[in-house]
Order: sequence, then C-alpha cells, then structure tokens
Amino acid sequence: MSEECTHDCSSCSSNCSERQSLIAPQNKDSNVKKVIAVVSGKGGVGKSMVTSLMTVLMQRRGYKTAILDADITGPSIPQAFGIKEKASSTGEALLPVTSKLGTSIMSVNLLLENSTDPVIWRGPILGGTVKQFWTDVIWNDVDYMFVDMPPGTGDVPLTVFQSLPIDGIIVVTSPQELVGIIVEKAVKMAEMMNIPILGLVENMSYYKCDDCGKEHKIFGESHIDDIAGKYNINTVSKLPMNSKLASACDSGTIELFDGEWLDNMADCIEKI
Repeated sequence: MSEECTHDCSSCSSNCSERQSLIAPQNKDSNVKKVIAVVSGKGGVGKSMVTSLMTVLMQRRGYKTAILDADITGPSIPQAFGIKEKASSTGEALLPVTSKLGTSIMSVNLLLENSTDPVIWRGPILGGTVKQFWTDVIWNDVDYMFVDMPPGTGDVPLTVFQSLPIDGIIVVTSPQELVGIIVEKAVKMAEMMNIPILGLVENMSYYKCDDCGKEHKIFGESHIDDIAGKYNINTVSKLPMNSKLASACDSGTIELFDGEWLDNMADCIEKI
C-alpha cells in the first residue's frame, strides 16, 4: 500500500492487496473459470455483436459459455440470441436464461416487464446491479464468461474492473480516426487497472464486394494496427460490414453465424 493511500479504492489504479479484496465472491453455486470483458471507448461500434460472436465461437469449440450483460441502460444481448422469456428466481438467487444452443445469459431486459422499458438509474445503482449479476446469479459451471460492457470509462466499467475477476479484455473499435483516439482511453484504463488486453477488434473495417471480391474501406484507412503496435497488443481481428451479421443480431439467430474473422481472437482466449 502506498504511503499516499487515501483508502478510497474507487478512484485508485494501484494493484495493492487492499484493492484485491474488492473482488466480489461469485455465487456459492457458481463455478466460472475465466471472465473476459468486451469494452469500447464509445457506443455504436459493435461491442455487443463481438461479445455474441466470441461467445458462439468458444461454445463451438466445446466450452460452456455465459454472457453477463453489463450494459444496463442499453442491453441488446437477449435480442441477438432470440431470448423472449424472463429470468427466474429460486427465492434466494437469480437463474440465467439459456439460449437455444446452451449459452447462459443474464441481462436487465430479462428482468423488466417490457423489454422496451427504459432503465433510468444513477451510476451507483447501475454498478450495484452489475455486481449482483455476478454475486446473486447461479451460473453453474462456466468455462468462459463474456461481460458485455457499456461504452466509455465511467462508473460501470470501473465497478466491473474492481469487482469481477477479469482475466482480460477485448477492445472493440471502428476505422474512424476519432474512434481510434477514444479507444486508446479504454486501453489506457485497462493498463491503469492492471488488466491484460487480449486483443483489438475493428468492426466495419471494410466492405467486400459480392461480385468482384474487392475490399472497400468505407470509413477510410484503418488505425488499428498502429494502436496495437503502440500498446504491444499482438492479436488484431477485422470484421467486415456484413448485412448477414446485422440481420442475425436483429432476428435473434446469431448462434448460426458463419465466418472466420474472429478465430484468431478465440485462439488467444483459449491460451489464457
């Protein structure tokens, strides 16, 4: 512990023993082995889609997977997996909903009476809810849990980084220069919190013409390799603009997607 310690871990990036005690215990009936957070510097870059795709990929490799939807004010995971039913309770703990192919999912939309009801809560309540999704949900046996984070570096990401045993993060971005600048904030936050950065995913990286096969960079030249090199990040994946992926998310059939764009990221996660 630093001599200058104020004992206020909420605003500190030191990785001392006192900080480690902030990690919340998982439910006594849960056995979650690895926790991967999917983050972004800003909204609208496809973070939830990447979370969904990575979960499906690891499931296809024979692992038991789960998603903790930490984007409380903008949850979209249930829609991507076509989940309509609500989460249930034992009276003492919550039970996640299982997707068609076996992924366990907990999201605030599974608790609301109507999925379109807005969640108008202040930061501490949002963070507390995410923490409860870890402590008060019976996840059973899970090999890889993916946490779909809200964008930015505010209350909820800080709560997740401090309260959950995060084994690493995947940072999602897009080619625009402004987004590249913002994503560095998320990368720097992870470094300050001593959380490993597993890789970068650039969504909407290019459009591949169905007729000629040529790749067109709709949003200009990519900056992702420069960012990866600057922060010594070895794994970079690039997702194209693909109408089939968008349609799969909208129709709740993301578990049926076909593509190898994120296979190298799955390889990286498997080595943790």
